[in-house]
Amino acid sequence: MKYKDYYEILGLPRSATTAEIKQAYRKLAHQFHPDVSKDAEGEAKFKDISEAYRTLKDSDKRAEYDQLGQHRSGESFTPPPDWGRQAGAGADFGDIDLEDFFASFSGARRRGRQSTAVPGQDFEVRTTITLEQIHAGAEIEIGVSLPEYDSAGSMRRVPRTFRVKVPKNAQDGQRLRLPGKGGPGLNGGPAGDLYVVMQLAEHPVFRVSERDLYLDLPLTPWEAVLGASVPVPTLGGTVELTVPPNTVAGRKFRLQKRGLPAKGKAEATGDLYAVVRIEVPAAASAGERELYTKLAAASRFNPRSAVQADKGGKS
Repeated sequence: MKYKDYYEILGLPRSATTAEIKQAYRKLAHQFHPDVSKDAEGEAKFKDISEAYRTLKDSDKRAEYDQLGQHRSGESFTPPPDWGRQAGAGADFGDIDLEDFFASFSGARRRGRQSTAVPGQDFEVRTTITLEQIHAGAEIEIGVSLPEYDSAGSMRRVPRTFRVKVPKNAQDGQRLRLPGKGGPGLNGGPAGDLYVVMQLAEHPVFRVSERDLYLDLPLTPWEAVLGASVPVPTLGGTVELTVPPNTVAGRKFRLQKRGLPAKGKAEATGDLYAVVRIEVPAAASAGERELYTKLAAASRFNPRSAVQADKGGKS
């Protein structure tokens, strides 16, 4: 009989707990499952991983496996004499597979393969969400292709659709867990989970900084000088902002609680900051040019006074 080191296959020490065995199996099964793995040997590795898990997760089978002693993987060995007595006098273990060996002599030592419940695989899907969906706590549809076993026990991929509510405190990269919506279990094992990873779409108007939002607020030169009431978009609708006279470019106006909802009671809702940008016409009309000419002649304002050369001739 050829020895398989089940602990080595799962990457665990022989002292591993049942929880550690389960965690290692789920991680490796997700990595080497034939439906997702690009490894040329992924299917064979997945079979060994499943075989190791079926044995080590069962306390009786694990105890019997440990009784075989520790050998190198692939090494030929003969089970202890006690196993020979269970199999019957003169039992020949030369050609038997290790998995069949446990199927025949595990548990109550009765013949026949025992079915072991194997949990289903976890899956992950990414979806894009918008700031508006976060603000509204909207429901979105998630489409994903998941494995399913048919009546003959063969696995196939089938399209599934789930409706998911976007949390009002959702963040870029946040994962939502849909319990029991992943891969099907085997032999009555529980289904795996589906994890939805939310990716925030770039917004044409707003910039995000944690829970705060920023936008550029374009003003005309006369609005900046004379003051004005201008519309400002927010996630909750348009509001009017009073711009005081002599507003300079780069000034930030804070609109309280117009940002993203808080993550919890201990955190405040974010704010919206409107950052002033002075815009000039791309092409001035004849009348506008005349007015600007009169303004230039009448005004004594010099925005470059701080960077001009000293009167002593320094440049």
